[in-house]
Amino acid sequence: MLNELKNIGLSDKEARVYLAMLELGAATVLEIAAKAGINRPTAYVEIEALKKKGLASSQTKGTKKLFIAESPSQLEFVLDREAKEVDAKKSELAKILPELSTLFNLADEKPQVRFFEGKEGLMRMQDEFLKMKGKTTEDISSADDVLSVFPSHVQEYSPRRVDKKIFARLIYTSERGEILSREDTQMLRETRFVSKNELPISIDMTIYDDKIAISALKGKISGIIVEHREIADSFRAIFNLLWGKLK
Repeated sequence: MLNELKNIGLSDKEARVYLAMLELGAATVLEIAAKAGINRPTAYVEIEALKKKGLASSQTKGTKKLFIAESPSQLEFVLDREAKEVDAKKSELAKILPELSTLFNLADEKPQVRFFEGKEGLMRMQDEFLKMKGKTTEDISSADDVLSVFPSHVQEYSPRRVDKKIFARLIYTSERGEILSREDTQMLRETRFVSKNELPISIDMTIYDDKIAISALKGKISGIIVEHREIADSFRAIFNLLWGKLK
């Protein structure tokens, strides 16, 4: 019975108090509390809630204030009232839904930006790359600065990328010159080298899916991932232009 009353809209304590009042008839709050298994102050609160719903009333007998459960048929009126309230809320929602949808669509068009701090933050960014939906990344990177922050990058991150069958196109700089093979099928990588004089950068930039990730590798080590299709596609177009000139 308790669960059925809860299913039609009464809270657990309201249902317990109402059942206690039905069984006791006219009773004091102390008697109702004991029967319902709750404390006296809580019983007062629940009785008042039931009174507002038309399921309880009170009377004075001598010096005692007694509380009485109203007929269970009153529950039908409770349900009817709640149904009307739901209909009213649906009507209000229908009025504001177009405006809410507009706000939602505008928010969806804004770039989503996530910030990462320190070496641990950049490692989390690398984990994000490996979750990509596509199978190719476009990268522009200072190889010397990457290896300065992540000395074991070649042994740790690259094999994980290969395991995920993610192909990398990389434009890189290095004080040591062209240190990577232009085509490396084993590492699923194709590279183009640019001298530090032509491209004096100290960042690592990765374009993947609808995102662009930029890591600052000198000074305060940090990074951001921007998720926005047009921004990612624009950077990809710039990458492809540079890639084509380096062939």
